[in-house]
Amino acid sequence: MSEDLALTPNDHPADDPVTVEAPPAKAKRTDWWGELRGIFWLVLAVLGFHTFIAKPFYIPSESMLPGLEVGDQLVVSKYPYGWSFISPTFHVLPFIHGRLFGRMPERGDVVIVTPPGTETDYIKRVVGLPGETIEVRQGTVFIDGVPLKRGPIHDALIPVDNNTRCDSTTYPGALTTGADGRLLCKLPLVTETMPNGRHYETVELGDSEGDNYGPVKIPKDHVFLMGDNRDRSSDSRFPLSALGLGGPVPWEYLGGRAEIITFSKTGGGTWNPLTWGESFRGGRAGTSLHPARDPQPVPAK
Repeated sequence: MSEDLALTPNDHPADDPVTVEAPPAKAKRTDWWGELRGIFWLVLAVLGFHTFIAKPFYIPSESMLPGLEVGDQLVVSKYPYGWSFISPTFHVLPFIHGRLFGRMPERGDVVIVTPPGTETDYIKRVVGLPGETIEVRQGTVFIDGVPLKRGPIHDALIPVDNNTRCDSTTYPGALTTGADGRLLCKLPLVTETMPNGRHYETVELGDSEGDNYGPVKIPKDHVFLMGDNRDRSSDSRFPLSALGLGGPVPWEYLGGRAEIITFSKTGGGTWNPLTWGESFRGGRAGTSLHPARDPQPVPAK
C-alpha cells in the first residue's frame, strides 16, 4: 500500500528554483588619490610644454607699438635658441651659464627677455649681435659705424579703446577723430631696415632721452635689444635702476621668440554675453611677428 505524503510549506521539490536575495550594492567611493595624481600629471605636462615648447604671452605695455598693442595675446616658442635657466615658466632657478642646444637669435627677432635680477618678462627686438659696436645718434641706430636705413615719416591711425588710451602726456597731440566718429591715435612712424633686409615700423616722437647712446661693443654671447616704440621703451639703452635692461643682455636671459598673435583684447566688454564682441579687436588674430624681409641682391657673376 502507498501512502500519500503532504508537502509542508518548507518542503520544495529538487527542481523548484529558490530565490536568493543579493546583498545591497555598496556605493562607489571617489578615488581622491587617483584624482590628485591625474591633476598632478596634467599640471606637470602643461608646465613642461610651457618650458620646452611654447607658452602664451600677454602684452602689458606700449613699448612695441605699432606692431604690438596692449592686450595682444601671443605664442612664444621656447626652443629656437635652446634652453637656459630662464626657460621654466616660473623663474626660480639660479643663474646657470650657457644654453642647452643654444643658438644666437637672428637680427630683427622679437624676443622675450627677463632682465638680470628680476622675474619680469619684457618683449623687445634684437638689434645688435655679439662683437658689434652699437650706437644711437639722434634716434638713428648705427651698427659698426653704419646707420640702419630709415624711411620717411608716415602716420599710423590706431583705434582708441580701453587698452589703447592715447594719453596726451605720452603722445601729445596724437588723439584725433576718424570720419566715422571713432577716436584714433595718430602716431608718426619710420620704417627701419636692418643689414639682413628685415624691416619693421618704429614710432618716432622726436627728441627723447634714449636718442643718443654709446658707442658700446656688444660682448660675446650678448645681444642688444630695443623696443619699436623707441621714445617710450625701457630697453638696453637704459640701466636696470631705470627699469631698462642695463646694456647688452647675456643670451641666457632670453626666454623665447615671439611667433604669432592669437587674439587681441580691447579691455572692454562685461560679463553680459551681448557685450563679448566688444572685448576683442578684429583683424589681429593670426598676425605673424616675424619681420618682413627685402629680397637680397644677387651678386654679379
